[in-house]
Amino acid sequence: MNLPASLPLLVLALTVEAALGYPQRFYAAIGHPVTWIGRLIGMLDRSLNHETASFAARKAAGVLALVLLLAITVTLSALVQHMCLSFGPLGLIPLAMLASTLIAQRSLYEHVARVAEGLEREGLEGGRKAVSMIVGRNPQTLDEAGVSRAAIESLAENFSDGIVAPAFWLGVGGLPGITAYKAINTADSMIGHRTPRHLAFGWAAARLDDLVNLPASRLTALLLVASATLDKTADAGGAWRAVRRDAGQHRSPNAGWPEAAMAGALGLRLAGPRVYGETRVEDHWMGDGRAEANAADIRLALLLYRRSCGLLWALAALLAALLAAAVLR
Repeated sequence: MNLPASLPLLVLALTVEAALGYPQRFYAAIGHPVTWIGRLIGMLDRSLNHETASFAARKAAGVLALVLLLAITVTLSALVQHMCLSFGPLGLIPLAMLASTLIAQRSLYEHVARVAEGLEREGLEGGRKAVSMIVGRNPQTLDEAGVSRAAIESLAENFSDGIVAPAFWLGVGGLPGITAYKAINTADSMIGHRTPRHLAFGWAAARLDDLVNLPASRLTALLLVASATLDKTADAGGAWRAVRRDAGQHRSPNAGWPEAAMAGALGLRLAGPRVYGETRVEDHWMGDGRAEANAADIRLALLLYRRSCGLLWALAALLAALLAAAVLR
């Protein structure tokens, strides 16, 4: 699929997902495409990741697992795309509905909004319960400011790898592009950890995930800076300064970009030292504002997020229109 076709598909998929999300009754009945990919990754992990093998052998097995994962998911999605497009332009509609399942605009908003609601209605315990559903850190170590920062950090990072990155690869490569991205991203989340079992086996997944997220993380930061210019209570200049100063200091090559932009826009400090399970992670602060975040800051972050989603849609629509005009000349 070329850009003149994939960009309209992207616009349709973003529209469908924003309007409908992924209905819970579908999830209950058939699961979700990401859970299907996860089952395949789990099977490859069990079949190829042998604990008695050497480090080098397990690393090679991880590369093989990633190749097999991509070969299977890309081939199947390419076949589905071919079937849909065989019906002509009308085939974009079912294709967009399928692609929309791999974008998470609506669900991300809902999960983060629940943290603000928990803090507002039930206080700290309500916030801790809600934030435990979206972050891996120990919620019992978090005070109200820690809960709020964790929710905002999750919103910023997942805006990049849950919305902008899938949208980018859908626009570039159609359904196979977005499916390949989600396969890589899911593999990283499942096996790309520095644990004894996955340090070698998950190396390829973790490195490739860093690479495919690189363009989207920078674009996400720009979208957040742009959306901050549309709100008098946000600081677009602070967002830009934080990105330039702090993004490269994050332990992740990509997460620092959206987190720094969000921190600067809200006048907060995000990231920094935090606890995952029993492990304390030392990281640089993103932004140089206050650390005492609250539910109101989560609400403003969600407003910036929604506007940034709108800007992403507008950018896709503009590019689609420009390409269509160029083709018709």
